[in-house]
Amino acid sequence: MTVSTSSLNRTTVTLQQLAESSNKHSLQQTLTAMIAAFVQPPLAQTLSTQTRRNPQESIAAIPFHKFCLDSRQLKKNDVFVLLKSQTLHSQKSRDYLIQAANSAAFILSEIDPIALLTATDINTSSLADDSQSVAQQQLIALPCPVLYVPNIRDFFGDLIQARLQYQQPVALPAVVAVTGTNGKTTISQLVAQLAQLMGMSSAVMGTAGNGKLGALVQASHTTGDALAVQQFLYQMGQENVDLLALEASSHGLDQQRLQGMPVSVAIYTNLSRDHLDYHADMAEYAAAKAKLFDKTHFPELTHAIINLDDEHAQIMLDMAYTSALTVWTYSLNPTKNATFVAATINPSLQGVEIAVRYHVSNNTGDVHLDSTGSNQDQTNTITVVSPLLGRFNVANLLAAIAATVALGSDIDHDIKRIAAVVPQLQGAVGRMQRVPSNQGCFIVDYAHTPDALQQVLASLKTHCDGQLWAVFGCGGDRDAGKRPLMAQAGLAGADQIILTADNPRTEDPNMILQDMQAGMSAEQYQRTHIEPARQKAIEYAVQQAAAADIVVIAGKGHETYQEINNVRYDFDDSVVLQNALQQAGRV
Repeated sequence: MTVSTSSLNRTTVTLQQLAESSNKHSLQQTLTAMIAAFVQPPLAQTLSTQTRRNPQESIAAIPFHKFCLDSRQLKKNDVFVLLKSQTLHSQKSRDYLIQAANSAAFILSEIDPIALLTATDINTSSLADDSQSVAQQQLIALPCPVLYVPNIRDFFGDLIQARLQYQQPVALPAVVAVTGTNGKTTISQLVAQLAQLMGMSSAVMGTAGNGKLGALVQASHTTGDALAVQQFLYQMGQENVDLLALEASSHGLDQQRLQGMPVSVAIYTNLSRDHLDYHADMAEYAAAKAKLFDKTHFPELTHAIINLDDEHAQIMLDMAYTSALTVWTYSLNPTKNATFVAATINPSLQGVEIAVRYHVSNNTGDVHLDSTGSNQDQTNTITVVSPLLGRFNVANLLAAIAATVALGSDIDHDIKRIAAVVPQLQGAVGRMQRVPSNQGCFIVDYAHTPDALQQVLASLKTHCDGQLWAVFGCGGDRDAGKRPLMAQAGLAGADQIILTADNPRTEDPNMILQDMQAGMSAEQYQRTHIEPARQKAIEYAVQQAAAADIVVIAGKGHETYQEINNVRYDFDDSVVLQNALQQAGRV
């Protein structure tokens, strides 16, 4: 997610110039206030003597090249931005500050530098006067100024983009953002594909990679840091991309990594247990997701696309209505009064035929209900033939269709055009990906939460004439409470399960598998095979499955590695499965 910054390295800019050149009034006001609040007496007096100029003017006028978040990558006269770590490790943050001060033009710190330099905590109110005085002297002695900006995340994305646009303005793509526990990758890629089939140049950013369609580069995070995200957006603008469809993770939203992204359409899929090693509870997890529908965070938002079938949907709806967005809903339940409804679903192993019923006004783009809750606008139905397997992919497709319609101007015309190109869609790599075989049906899927696994198995069960097998594990160094829930989800949906390693990271795979078996009954143990080595587990499934059986390899999907003791080894479920099928003579 990088863009060439060679030209930026040759040209300097100042905060004052960014304030004057930015087309965002809010950023202009923020920078002006930030500069004015640079220092307070007695520190101001000391700095003024040292620099022989007004300290407030000095920070505004210091030329710099670019912003940097990693002190190891800092170049001479860059601006180092010191953000709080999630562990609040003050010693490391202090080391970063001191190291960066030797090269930086100046430093913007989210952490109070006075508190940081005392080596006590991050709360100046608890510091003795003499400690503050010593810390002030240490701060003054640093080779570059340090500006304390506790609210920097509120405008950091705008600031980065202002720097990028200062030298070479480009038109940025429209952005569709997808949040939820499951479905983000598939929906973002379907939106990008539909938009491209409708004549727009499209790109994606998320778990499966970043880049223009057909040229994705693997990403390390679902949502990159603010600097990487803004650089990627700018790069796509340089490449004349019209639409960027991205995944908005709860971590990214909570940490404001998407601040400044011109999101116009926001999609909510669902919420199930995940990332509770980061979020305190499900309420906090949901609140992080709801930020995507808050117009104070994303001023360019116009449409919210929300899954009405999800139990947490009301939280997103409340935020969307508070933000006065055009709200469209989607549902797989034909009795629900959603904007887009799958009235009928006819699945096969080749895909699914769907009768899509929609209630959207061409005048306002919103749904009109009378006092009884009935829709006053004309109800329309159109048949869509999708190559995507699985009932949940019907929901994903409805969300993608709604988002693509929201990007257009003529609803009925656009829906008909979209329906015509749906058969050309391709599923995301590692999402219900069928690996060819002449006997049996073998699927690779990313499902790594209990809810996702349950949905995958329920969808495949409707296609299965024989037994349904599930091969999966749980990641190490993550939410351990999810482990028995994963096993129970597999047992509830599949006839036979094979428990194996996922990405054990620094944990013993056998201990993870032991956690997964907690609470199993004797009957469940009879349907469970334990094989810690993932390759052997996949080979076992291929050997055991009958011709009428379906086998799903779940948990890793698109990933091309397995992480063990901080080392990433080459491991691609689809490749391992292909080799096992060849060895078994099933291709």
